[in-house]
Amino acid sequence: MTINLDELTPPHIVAELDKYIIGQTKAKKAVAVALRNRTRRLKLSEEIREEIAPKNILMIGPTGVGKTEIARRLAKLSGAPFLKVEATKYTEVGYVGRDVESMIRDLMAVGYSMVKSEMQETLKAQAEKNTEEILLDLLLPGSNKKKRNRKEGAKPLLIAGSEHDADAENNKEIRIEVNSVEDDRQAEDDMHETREKFRKMLRDGKFEDKMVEVSVQQSGMPSFEIFAGGSSMEDLESAMSNISSMLMGAGKNKRKTTSVKEARMIIMNDQLDKLVDHDKIVEEAKERVEQMGIIFIDEIDKVASKSERSSGIDVSREGVQRDILPIVEGSKVNTKFGVVDTRHILFIAAGAFSISKPSDLIPEFQGRFPLRVELESLHAEDFKRILLEPKNALTKQYKALLETEGLTIIFKDEAIERMSNLAAEVNSTMENIGARRLHTVLEKLLEDVSFHAPQGITQITAAYVDERLAEVAEQEDLARYVL
Repeated sequence: MTINLDELTPPHIVAELDKYIIGQTKAKKAVAVALRNRTRRLKLSEEIREEIAPKNILMIGPTGVGKTEIARRLAKLSGAPFLKVEATKYTEVGYVGRDVESMIRDLMAVGYSMVKSEMQETLKAQAEKNTEEILLDLLLPGSNKKKRNRKEGAKPLLIAGSEHDADAENNKEIRIEVNSVEDDRQAEDDMHETREKFRKMLRDGKFEDKMVEVSVQQSGMPSFEIFAGGSSMEDLESAMSNISSMLMGAGKNKRKTTSVKEARMIIMNDQLDKLVDHDKIVEEAKERVEQMGIIFIDEIDKVASKSERSSGIDVSREGVQRDILPIVEGSKVNTKFGVVDTRHILFIAAGAFSISKPSDLIPEFQGRFPLRVELESLHAEDFKRILLEPKNALTKQYKALLETEGLTIIFKDEAIERMSNLAAEVNSTMENIGARRLHTVLEKLLEDVSFHAPQGITQITAAYVDERLAEVAEQEDLARYVL
């Protein structure tokens, strides 16, 4: 659900996040205030606005407590261009991996798609009207009066000979012309009536399976971009592919026979693409990305290196931090849509820091993320709420899946309590993977039910949980040594 940013007050943002994420109030507040400050900044005068830099956030907490989920929900909630990236896929220039500037190019592509979709939505009514006319032309060739008039045009009357002969000939021509016009008018009325009948049948869906031949435009002019010092192999492969398509005649039309149902979508997309102003889209998208863009960098702890080690892979890890620094500080990045200024893009970094510590990040990088938020580990009571309260709770998901085959599952309160305690117990004795442990517990619990899917009602009680998960609880120590 996307809401107007002016309506997104911090309490409203937290309330929306509460529908899907249990606990982590500190992290929710920090994210809500950061997002709201983006809107507040835009209301200031340009002089002050340029001086206010975003307060980037570093979220620290064990795996499975909601760091990534907060980012996902924030993306759906806000109408701002949002991109989630993994820090592990980037590398220092000279090592194998993607250059860090690609995150800005990806964010710009997200902004372009967002603005384009919004503009197309406003033009949808006109595009639907055009699509219907084109489909009628395909179903009833020659029935479009406007097209037919353009093709025929006005025919000049050429008369040669004496004045008397000319008058006689002219009168003859006029009589023929009058008869011809009347015949044409009658034919046009009949054709118009037939076209309107076809229009009604088309709207009623009676032609959905009828095959028609449409003209499909292949991808437009290929983009060709290689950036010095930061082009990975996949960028080069993409560029070479674009050159090949360019040489083989990209942009030409080809005929395709398809059903009216599929043709409607093809023509609709083509009409929407023709109606929008692409230059205006780029201008609006660039403004949004620069002023409201948000980048969530996950797994930032994986590029932190301990200070006593400075060789091998750690050199590349520090290099990634050094390469990210100028983007976070504010720099101009070249994209196929133009140069993007990153000074006012909000960055949110997150990591478990189970092996490394936040202090293992280079000092300059730490300074660019002044707000630190620690997310708490989850306990049995949290697991109980996670199974019951969120709109997308796991118990609700399994119920919905099995109801498709006529099986109704009822989770008793005692069963929820037992599963929550078991998940917390296993997390405390083995690796703590947070709420992801509930996926393991529920999948094992409902394995037989999902396999046989008997129709009727199945009640999940505490005794059923103990029976199905006793083996897991007993062998928790053995699981340490089993891959």
